[in-house]
Amino acid sequence: MTDAHRAACIQLAHVVEPADARIGRIVSREGELGAIQHLSESNPLFASRLAATNADEAEAKAERLGMRIIVRDEPEWPRQLDDLDDTRPFALWVQGAAHLRLACVRSVAIVGARAATTYGLSVARDWSAELASEHISIVSGAAFGIDAAAHRGALSVDGLTIAVLASGADVVYPRAHEQLIARIADEGLVISESPLGEPARRQRFLSRNRVIAALTQATVVVEAALRSGTTATANSAARLNRHVLAVPGPVTSMMSAGCHHLVREGGALIAGASDDVLECLLPTDQALELSVRRSRVTREAVTVPADALTSAQARIRDLLPSSGEITLDDLHHASHLSVPELLSALGALSSAGFAAAQGSGWVRRA
Repeated sequence: MTDAHRAACIQLAHVVEPADARIGRIVSREGELGAIQHLSESNPLFASRLAATNADEAEAKAERLGMRIIVRDEPEWPRQLDDLDDTRPFALWVQGAAHLRLACVRSVAIVGARAATTYGLSVARDWSAELASEHISIVSGAAFGIDAAAHRGALSVDGLTIAVLASGADVVYPRAHEQLIARIADEGLVISESPLGEPARRQRFLSRNRVIAALTQATVVVEAALRSGTTATANSAARLNRHVLAVPGPVTSMMSAGCHHLVREGGALIAGASDDVLECLLPTDQALELSVRRSRVTREAVTVPADALTSAQARIRDLLPSSGEITLDDLHHASHLSVPELLSALGALSSAGFAAAQGSGWVRRA
């Protein structure tokens, strides 16, 4: 990495709109320095923009704001961004103490609708907290709704969360999230591929979404309308061969229509719990162990239907009071069962959830 290469990346980040594949192909073919020379000679508009850009001033401004600039191929650069090929960013403005590349080694994107329901907000917050407790970095876009809930869930357990902004890293958007973004910068990371001072524009939300998808191992869509930026993030993740998971919701909810479409048409996995997401992020042997453990717990939690009880079990269940308790002696006399038969029936009823020991006797459970 040379100073000239670093300066070229910073200059290109200032004059090229994010995700411009046409310019990206030129850079891939001729390198950053060669592309600057080629475009300066062939494009007067590009040349004038380039002349107004000073990499040293950009570095100094970032330093004054407590930020740093990471460019392609540097040690902190997340290598998975290179999967974007001709649309990969030239540089990233980063605020926060964590090491960006290491923070993204085990990471998941939690994304969804701005106009989220209470159900969606609860899922995003709770799952983010559970995954962050497993040392998974939570990545989102700091927007209203699901994004904010995901960030807050991770922060609630002192987990690491990364906000990828569509504006410059010093431009708070939305303004109502000023305190949230400041806290993320203090405890996690705030990043952007747009230079400092750049506003959030419509197209930049879509280009930002590809960065969220590329940074992470999996993208979880909690809620989304049928056509939205959230489903665009999921589609970007699928093109990059990342895991895509969707949380099902009520068929009457427009905010779940995008999730159901991703499962039906996009091949997304159904996520019913945070462990479904965790399985996608763990090494194969650990994922298998988690799956076996979950299956065992599920089997143990299955209750026996009332009509499947034996006559002895049904008799004991009918004798159990819904309030108060009945002693073993009273059950023995009322049921006309032997002691071994009584204890066997009580054990089965307890395991199936119909009975519970309480005080010196037994009670019925719903």
